Amino acid sequence: MTLQALIDQCETQPGAPGLRAITIPLQHWRKVTSDLSDAGARLLALWAGWDAQCIHGAFIAGQTGLILTLQMTGTDEPYPGIEDLFPAAGRMQRAIADLSGVRSTDPDCRPWLRHAAWRADYRPLVDPPPSLTALAEPATDAYEFVRVEGDGVHEIAVGPVHAGTIEPGHFRFSVVGEKVLRLEERLGYVHKGIELRFTQLPILEAHRLAARVSGDSAVAFSWAYCQALEGVVGNEVPPRAAWLRALYLEIERIANHLGDLGALGNDAGFAFGLAQFSRLKEHLLRAGQDAFGQRYLMDAIVPGGTQRDLTRIGAAQLSRCLREIADEVLTLRIIYDEHEGVRDRFTGAGTVTPELAKRLGLNGLAGRASGQAFDLRCDLPCQPYPQLSVTKIVRREGDVAARVNVRFDELLESCRLVQNILRALPEGPHHWPVGVPATGAVGAGLIEGWRGPVFVAIEAGPAGTIRRCHPHDPSWQNWPAIEHAIIGNIVPDFPLINKSFNLAYSGTDL
Repeated sequence: MTLQALIDQCETQPGAPGLRAITIPLQHWRKVTSDLSDAGARLLALWAGWDAQCIHGAFIAGQTGLILTLQMTGTDEPYPGIEDLFPAAGRMQRAIADLSGVRSTDPDCRPWLRHAAWRADYRPLVDPPPSLTALAEPATDAYEFVRVEGDGVHEIAVGPVHAGTIEPGHFRFSVVGEKVLRLEERLGYVHKGIELRFTQLPILEAHRLAARVSGDSAVAFSWAYCQALEGVVGNEVPPRAAWLRALYLEIERIANHLGDLGALGNDAGFAFGLAQFSRLKEHLLRAGQDAFGQRYLMDAIVPGGTQRDLTRIGAAQLSRCLREIADEVLTLRIIYDEHEGVRDRFTGAGTVTPELAKRLGLNGLAGRASGQAFDLRCDLPCQPYPQLSVTKIVRREGDVAARVNVRFDELLESCRLVQNILRALPEGPHHWPVGVPATGAVGAGLIEGWRGPVFVAIEAGPAGTIRRCHPHDPSWQNWPAIEHAIIGNIVPDFPLINKSFNLAYSGTDL
């Protein structure tokens, strides 16, 4: 079956524009996913259904989003793994096994999220809550890291507890001297039970939890959730609300890029950069507080629109703030470019070639810094992005310097978009009421967050409940790339390389 023939057989999926859905028999799962891989499709997410009787996979093929459902046969036999076709699928399949008990044929069956926090035979998303005594296991588990053997090779174990306010993650380096031969990550230390918690909340209120999946992507996750819900019930949001949501999303992008550019300067030994970009980020957060009543836009997006409107005074203040930030960023970029020490640390460090990036499925800003010219705002846009003419930022060098330059360019592009949104903001209401979806109704939301594609799939339960909700952060695809980016670099460059990606721990630990 050709890719186009597959797309033609799909039904429209409620939620984000351009999404289609189809059920795939077990015997055809490998063939269909292999065809998608050969056609250059991107894996968005893998997750198990609410009753662990099916596996869902979300893919982007060209300008179409495909959601495939693999219906299980009711036996305990593992389903065909696709980790050889889409490398990022390996960790997703391991997470599915930890949470739902459904295993793939992937030979790597090590736990990903469990960390001996619950019994190996307990399935948090399927089984009833056990007593604490039944849940308990030893505090440590025997996790088998891949060993590198050879003369002069030794290991450096970093984490999971780090200095400062950093989320936990373990990094096992195999080195000769200071040169890194291999890095293996182990994450999942901040398991919060978010996917289970969704099923305990009313469907019209769970957008607040979505906004807290990964706090620096609150707008992206809450918009994706609301987009999925609104698609399920067939509601459109007022035009003003759609433009306000885009305004929030671009402000979230600007705030994160400002923070990262300062932190990257600091990791290169340039504390001046941290001070200046921290000042600019604080300037933006205060402007957001004045305009929206929130420094961080955790609850700005609600089903049916936005929580608050934007006054003309607030819009004018925000516009002035963004002009000031853009002017100073241009000056700071010249300083970064001309500083010999910063340039030396950035250039050539942590390189991911376009060929490797394509193989690994690298996405978002990190992918665009390695030649992966994909941005949902351009390639699969929702309103109002078709009217905003977003400039796609792409570089091919794939090193820290490229990821820094993509941030600079995207920051300035977002400043331009914010000004255009403020000038063209439609009049009218900013919120319409949303009804309760029917039991079993399914939908999906897809938004280009500042890191990359943010995906949320929901299935409605009876009487306004949630049967299943799966939020997916783009960091799932990008964490494995860091293991490759560090090879051949020295250990002291790891903090800089890691920060140049700035991936979510929390967003990949549900």
